[in-house]
Amino acid sequence: MAPSAADEPEVALNGTASPETDGMIATRAHYAPPWADVSIIGIAGSSGSGKSTLSHAIVNKLNLPWVVILSIDSFYKSLDAESSRKAFRNEYDFDSPDALDFDVLVERLRDLKAGKRAEIPVYSFEKHARLDRTTSIYSPHVLILEGIFALYDPRVLELMDMKIFCEADADTCLSRRILRDQRDRGRDLEGIIKQWFTFVKPNFEKYVNPQRNVADIIVPRGVENHVAMSMVVQFIQQKLLEKSTHHRAALTRLELEAQSAPLSDRVIVMKQSSQMRGMNTIIHDIDTSSEDFIFYFDRLTALLVEEALNKVPFVAWNITTPQGHTYAGLRPKGEVSAVIVLRGGAALEAGLHRCITDCKTGRVLIQSNVRTGEPELHYLVLPPDIDKHEAVLLLDAQMSSGGSALMAVQVLVDHGVRADRIVLVTYSAGRMGLHRLTKVFPEITVVVGQVVPDIEERWVEKRYFRC
Repeated sequence: MAPSAADEPEVALNGTASPETDGMIATRAHYAPPWADVSIIGIAGSSGSGKSTLSHAIVNKLNLPWVVILSIDSFYKSLDAESSRKAFRNEYDFDSPDALDFDVLVERLRDLKAGKRAEIPVYSFEKHARLDRTTSIYSPHVLILEGIFALYDPRVLELMDMKIFCEADADTCLSRRILRDQRDRGRDLEGIIKQWFTFVKPNFEKYVNPQRNVADIIVPRGVENHVAMSMVVQFIQQKLLEKSTHHRAALTRLELEAQSAPLSDRVIVMKQSSQMRGMNTIIHDIDTSSEDFIFYFDRLTALLVEEALNKVPFVAWNITTPQGHTYAGLRPKGEVSAVIVLRGGAALEAGLHRCITDCKTGRVLIQSNVRTGEPELHYLVLPPDIDKHEAVLLLDAQMSSGGSALMAVQVLVDHGVRADRIVLVTYSAGRMGLHRLTKVFPEITVVVGQVVPDIEERWVEKRYFRC
């Protein structure tokens, strides 16, 4: 997660054929969230040169929640029995490029560049082996890749936006390595010195130092070099500003197009029956008590969820009734889960569980930047097998401009959920937001209680949660 799933660095309004059109041409707007085409900064240098310290200093200077540091050490190869025995005798060469799995590293970096989730291996230096678990990285705007071979592989260099080489005196590097390996990796002094002179020092001259030639910036003295630090931070800030500008401009283009285009036929607006109008009257009445508001809103949202479940695939299923007869019925084709868009979507959760008592749920928090108005992904927890579910209900109380909904759907798509299996359920939505969403994702279904003016304050959650 955010740290927080897009092939382009901005939203491109290109017309393409949709597989559902059966030969007809449909116009689809391709949406890429702000984290697509993540900016990758590579920091290489000798062991103990201050790469990690410099990386953390850059993060602190940026003061943003979407900057991730990835150590190339995570991609050490698993050792066979003989290599493992050598490692415990400090006789295995960890300072050679052959010790690293560059193929997996490149694959993960390409996933992140495409806006997808990447599973990062976890390597234990105490056990000299990869652990069974992985760490997920998703939606960073900036990724700092640091390690002695961060600028070694040409495939990695192609993905980088900035390349930095960190320099330090050899004696300083050795003293830092001794402190680190004793503190963090459980090594003894004799083994550290042995590795340094057997592998680290000769491999620095052979493999590490030549990486200076491909670096954009060479940083002597690490974090003490304030000029270099400022250059790096300013470069990253400029890249983020450019992507934010492209993103907001593309949303504006979708907004202008919405003024004349009809709503998609996959948008289902609840029939305004007498019952619906009666409940809406109570919900909108300023004098309605909190207890009555919650009661009628829960009742109405249950109807919205029921309508959404009508769009879930069913299969034939015969059962035996208590009277001994066979009833030709239906049952859901597969599992149905739900993702709550916080915090408004939580107001629909009671209605959800009235319809599906044991529904698996996830959470996503998307908030608009108060300065730019751009939606930002702050929190994400999804069911681990959500990509295998037959349908995913995306719940939010209100949708105005559609920016948050676009991002929420993109998050699900990036985690393997097919767009045609997503059903957005919302109490109210603006026409502009509905058009934006269905223009970018024409395969999804939207169930909405009522269509309202395009810009409407989020008042439902305030009344429902009384704050």
